[in-house]
Amino acid sequence: MNLQQLITFSTVVAEGSMTAAAEKLYLTQPAVSQQIRNLEDELGVNLLVRGVRQAKPTVQGQMLFDYAKKIIALTQAAQVAVQTLGEGIKGSLRVGALNSLGLYLLSPLVGTFLRHNPKVSLQLFYSEGPEVLSKLQKGEIDVAILPDVRGEYGKDPVDLEERPLLKDEVWLVASSRGLNASAQASPKDLEERPLALLKGVYPGFDKRLRDLVESRSLRLTPSFETNNVGTMKKVIESGLGWGFVPAHSVRKQVRAGRLTPIEIPELKHNVNVHYYYRKNDSDMQVIDVFYNAIKPAGVGRE
Repeated sequence: MNLQQLITFSTVVAEGSMTAAAEKLYLTQPAVSQQIRNLEDELGVNLLVRGVRQAKPTVQGQMLFDYAKKIIALTQAAQVAVQTLGEGIKGSLRVGALNSLGLYLLSPLVGTFLRHNPKVSLQLFYSEGPEVLSKLQKGEIDVAILPDVRGEYGKDPVDLEERPLLKDEVWLVASSRGLNASAQASPKDLEERPLALLKGVYPGFDKRLRDLVESRSLRLTPSFETNNVGTMKKVIESGLGWGFVPAHSVRKQVRAGRLTPIEIPELKHNVNVHYYYRKNDSDMQVIDVFYNAIKPAGVGRE
């Protein structure tokens, strides 16, 4: 059993399928399957219940998943400590991000990063994507963590460098309590129950939804609208409607059985999240180290 196998296994459980895990890890689906089989053979147990679309952990698999998350987190902390403490980096870093991405990627690692970098001053700024991008281009922040700005905002990242962070998608989810719906729906079904709308997180998806509503002459009456992912999740979990949310924000609730994803093929939307910074920035050492610290942050995380 090695770290890469644990990362692959944890990603399969977190993503819910071999295919989704392969996309996130930039591997082929057969490569992911082989790693899981090797891990099962070594441990002598079945770790996953494999379905047509989903892969769920067995009892032994859930136990390994719980341990694997701790191992991966400790490995990440060790990586940050080794990479940064020896270099003695210092300076300031101003980071801008969407609120949901900041909570998912940054919050769990900020404490570890600062403990091992006492000479670094870190500032976090959360806002909507266009404002974060504008601040980066004006030099008011040093780094932006955003979905692909071309596809989501129709913006050209002039004079900016970008590095990949994670692959995300948009899910339609509903409360599992009293749910009477299949795993797949049609756009017309959106008229049948209250719809909670999350605005401004992935504008590219918002446009796709508007275009589909107009082309199908659908009559949608939103029961609730917000730009806050946390509030959106609570509203949906309470059973007051269903809604579209970034997958990274609800995997824990889906795995726990509190929310159920429902697929609408016409609205399948994938998003690449990037780490943006200005070309030839004078603080490249801090920018590089911070990227290395958060790059694997989404693997196996709830």
